[in-house]
Amino acid sequence: MEVPCWAVVPLANATAERRAVQAALADCAHLRLLPDGYLQTAIRCADGIVLVSGSDDLDAVLECIAAIRRERPRMAIVVSMRDADEFELDAVIRAGVSDFVSLPATCAEWGARLQRAGAEAMSASDKTCAASAPAESAESSALEPPPAIRGFVHASPACAAIAARLPVVAGCDASVLIVGETGTGKEVCAQAIHYLSKRADRPWVAVNCGAIPVDLVENELFGHVKGAYTNAHSACTGLVREAEGGTLFLDDVDCLPLSAQAKLLRFLQEREYRPVGSNTVHRADLRVIAASNCNLCVLAQNGGFRQDLYYRLNVLNLTLPPLRQRREDIALLARHFSAHFSREFGRPYGRCGPAFTPGAMELLLAHDWPGNVRELRHVIERAVLLARGSMLAREDIQIDGARGGESDEIALVSIADTERASFRSAKQRVVDDFERGYVERLLAVHGGNVTHAALAAKKDRRAFFELMRKHRIEPSRFRSFEHEPG
Repeated sequence: MEVPCWAVVPLANATAERRAVQAALADCAHLRLLPDGYLQTAIRCADGIVLVSGSDDLDAVLECIAAIRRERPRMAIVVSMRDADEFELDAVIRAGVSDFVSLPATCAEWGARLQRAGAEAMSASDKTCAASAPAESAESSALEPPPAIRGFVHASPACAAIAARLPVVAGCDASVLIVGETGTGKEVCAQAIHYLSKRADRPWVAVNCGAIPVDLVENELFGHVKGAYTNAHSACTGLVREAEGGTLFLDDVDCLPLSAQAKLLRFLQEREYRPVGSNTVHRADLRVIAASNCNLCVLAQNGGFRQDLYYRLNVLNLTLPPLRQRREDIALLARHFSAHFSREFGRPYGRCGPAFTPGAMELLLAHDWPGNVRELRHVIERAVLLARGSMLAREDIQIDGARGGESDEIALVSIADTERASFRSAKQRVVDDFERGYVERLLAVHGGNVTHAALAAKKDRRAFFELMRKHRIEPSRFRSFEHEPG
């Protein structure tokens, strides 16, 4: 296979950046570099172009991209930028670059990005030739609207703006950091990015970093070989290997201990890892998306999170607003969940699910939803299960801090107690109530059999038992129950 030839084209005021890029690329043996030159020379002679941007060069970068696309629509273009903000990254992606690299970057990262960009450009060129299109007018055809994003139900302008960004973010391979309170839909957005990207047909692997024991983080991520430690009777591939070619989603990334953060940083920089107990280094081709319900910037400044890892993850970012700041979404989400659970549970409400009485909807709209969309989902799930009328009434809506058992004729009660409570305590109460009800419901269904209940919850038996102990739930209370079908 012919080695691709890349040209480095520095823009004005990019002297320092040009030296950094050339120093990194000089060690990439699988690449050929043309001497620095004018853009037109690079367009004619190179297989791909690296545009090196200095400070305040966005307009020049966009002009160069447009010039390249006019003459060679399928050419690979990689833009290198230092300290680019969200607006600048969106602009260059929309302009049609193959990828971009945040400076400083290692030789390994440059090599992986340029190889991928060159291969994709060649594949696109081959498809164009196979189609035997007589003219290039198709290049100017109108862009299709972004596809509907599964599970991302919204009516608010704030979420509409996020939905519009998702296809743009999906169009490149840079790391993404998604920040938002618990239950705001961070994993839904991460999945949308994966399934809108070129990696959609490859694995999607999600891991909750807070659920991994501190001493097993490296083992979970990178796997181990047989005999790596006392109980390692067989080899384990690890999550990075499982996600090869696809996307690895690191939820609650702030929960990683500092020692594990150092290993994750090295992996993100080099795209290489070594399973526990192995001397063999493996290369990885995957995209990393991280999520947190903390302000990682503040956490990094206070020493609770590595700053270099924060910058490595925060190439692209999305901030999801809490449900209380987008109340126009509450009614739409409630109807969506009622229809979903009506179909799931076989309730006789038809395809669109039950309607809400005015009192029920008033109660939903008045609540602050500290658990956000996740809390709303569980409230509607419970209401659909327990409702007996043709509509979901006020008494069917059971929400902490509001008297859901009262009839629709009773006025909305004061939620002063909820307002006086701190966010942390309100959030913990919602989580505790959900955990307790969830565990008790599973134990009742499975007649007090802890093993079967843990399997149904898709949790390790020990973790499930810890939840039982936390909430002082005795399985013997449920062993007299008969298992009911369906």
